[in-house]
Amino acid sequence: MPHKTYEKEDILIHWESELCIHSGNCVNNLGSVFKPRETPWIQTEHADKESIIEAVERCPSGALRWSNKTE
Repeated sequence: MPHKTYEKEDILIHWESELCIHSGNCVNNLGSVFKPRETPWIQTEHADKESIIEAVERCPSGALRWSNKTE
């Protein structure tokens, strides 16, 4: 399964494209970070860590998730 990881401070944002149902929650909740028409499509430098975590946790499919770097 294709998997990409993006970093922000002490967290990792995990993306598993095959799980995505394209609900648009990520883009609608934090379009400054989640930009599907750009590369890379997740640009963590455009929001704070807490905002990114909140948006990721709203992903209904589990295609987006986050973890601490130390885990």
